[in-house]
Amino acid sequence: MAHTGENEQALQKIIDFIRLLSLVVMMIHFYFYCHRAFEVWGLTHSIANDLLGNISRTGLFNNFYNSKLLALCFLVISLVGAKGRKDDTISLRLAAYLGIAGLVTFLFAHFILFIHIGVVLACCIYIAITAIGYGLMLSGGTLLSRLIKLNLGKDIFNKANESFPQEERLLENEYSINLPAVYTLKGQKRKSWINVINPFRSLLVIGTPGAGKSYFVIRHIITQHIRKSFTMFLYDFKYDDLTRIAYNALLKYQSRYKVKPAFYVINFDVIYHRCNPLDPATMTDITDATESSRTILLGLNRDWIKKQGDFFVESPINFLTAMIWFLRKYEDGRYCTLPHVIELMQLDYPHLFKLLRTEPEIEVLINPFESAFKNSAMEQLEGQVASAKIGMARLSSPQLYYVLSGNDFTLDINNPEEPKIICMGNNPQKQQIYGAVLSLYISRVIKLVNKKHQQKSSLVFDEFPTIYFNGIDTLMATARANKVATTLAVQDYSQLKKDYGRDQAEVIMNIVGNVISGQVVGETSKLLSERFGKIVQERESVSVNASDTSVSRSTQLDSAIPPSKIASLSSGEFVGTVSDDPDQKIDLKVFHAEIINDHEAIRAEESSYKPIPVIRKIKEYEIQQNYFKIKNDIQEILSAKLK
Repeated sequence: MAHTGENEQALQKIIDFIRLLSLVVMMIHFYFYCHRAFEVWGLTHSIANDLLGNISRTGLFNNFYNSKLLALCFLVISLVGAKGRKDDTISLRLAAYLGIAGLVTFLFAHFILFIHIGVVLACCIYIAITAIGYGLMLSGGTLLSRLIKLNLGKDIFNKANESFPQEERLLENEYSINLPAVYTLKGQKRKSWINVINPFRSLLVIGTPGAGKSYFVIRHIITQHIRKSFTMFLYDFKYDDLTRIAYNALLKYQSRYKVKPAFYVINFDVIYHRCNPLDPATMTDITDATESSRTILLGLNRDWIKKQGDFFVESPINFLTAMIWFLRKYEDGRYCTLPHVIELMQLDYPHLFKLLRTEPEIEVLINPFESAFKNSAMEQLEGQVASAKIGMARLSSPQLYYVLSGNDFTLDINNPEEPKIICMGNNPQKQQIYGAVLSLYISRVIKLVNKKHQQKSSLVFDEFPTIYFNGIDTLMATARANKVATTLAVQDYSQLKKDYGRDQAEVIMNIVGNVISGQVVGETSKLLSERFGKIVQERESVSVNASDTSVSRSTQLDSAIPPSKIASLSSGEFVGTVSDDPDQKIDLKVFHAEIINDHEAIRAEESSYKPIPVIRKIKEYEIQQNYFKIKNDIQEILSAKLK
């Protein structure tokens, strides 16, 4: 029924009439029980007395309570229908106190009539006290009718509205990563699980420094994948934090592998193993040389990433490709190492071009450089070549040469017959130099692991933007079928854009199927909030004017996890979304939870970690001897080819 003005007026008249009935009953009550006082006051009449006699025969005045309860009933009915102006400042406690005090006074005031103080005085006091009780009940009931219950100030951060059901089942398979967690739903703590049941759809771990990426997420990825017999390539930016975890996890779970994997460490500060990323056995085509040269030079010159295709970017890449492929073809790649490439580039132009001319397959690559040299266009030639020579010269270090020229192992980590776990360490103080070389290792690993019929493998990159390799998006898009799980850890989307360019950063952000994010701010938090979608939330609003107060409640779709909440996450608190499989469906993919770590157990485990064994003890003269041997090798090649 429509609420019209006429309906409201009719309702108000009915309420007023019922309240008047209550007052009439009270007046009759007073007239009956205080009749002698009314006689003294001269307020009686024969007609009233006759009427009162008829009413009394109904049993209304058999005791004090019958008439009072009838009056009280009419009063309550009138208050229920009352529509006062709502006010959020009214106290429920005050209304209750007034109502209870009035009720007690109203019901038990008649005991005053039994006190011997004179009939008239007793009746006066009785009528006054009963009237006061009636008035207190009326006041309390009126306040209750005006009382408004609001939740506007109880949840100022909207936590209850922004909570939502999350996955509480443990969904595990032979590849999954399962993180125990606890979340809040409508103010109550509940246990849950973050189930990354398909890590082959890639996992992106985001969080500012101190958010807990390594401690709460990456360490569990490493231990759980090794427990499930994965081979692994681990990029440990702050060596050896993650490498120790991987080594001790392998010691603990090595019996689970059909073939025990070998453990290798690539580190330039403390030398463990030697590995040649330009291993001729793995470079079957000149495109491999092109890919390697692009990775090295873009790793050394990060600003070139955004200028790919420019003349003065592509020319150095072609020049370095020619160096690599020449050494690959010479004596079946006997000298095909990065140190030999660096030394070959330092030859004088006349000798260098004459030497390269002896290899027909690179003639197309060196022709523009040789033409510029013959035409004495030295400025153009230096612009094409010098940037490559200068950048590569920064890698001229005896330590680097020693590691890069050896061949203790190959990079095919997921070879079922020779599985490997390779940990590659960086040094934050030397990341600009080491980063390019490490990027080359990663590029070659990816080329080798992304093949069919290999063992399941896990690629874990801590602080991913500190290295560069081309084609990470291709790896994440295609390696799923080859059982290659890729985990990228970054601090922020802006960091990814700075080091990889906007286009590549957007592809990386959008192509991953699983996202786990700690505290991030700015554009990153906005992108993640949009990714997590919206949920139905309750809304409450109050409108106050001079004559009325109205309350409206509604529901609307709003962000499940707004950017402000992502920006204020505590350490160990994560938001994200996971992907599922056709065989294991997950309806509740989005989560906002605190990952639970057993801190005491982790400390006890770390205290019992065994150190990474020293593979070889190398003396300084051996490193220097290798350094000068590589230089002599280039001179011998020059002499042999141009004699």
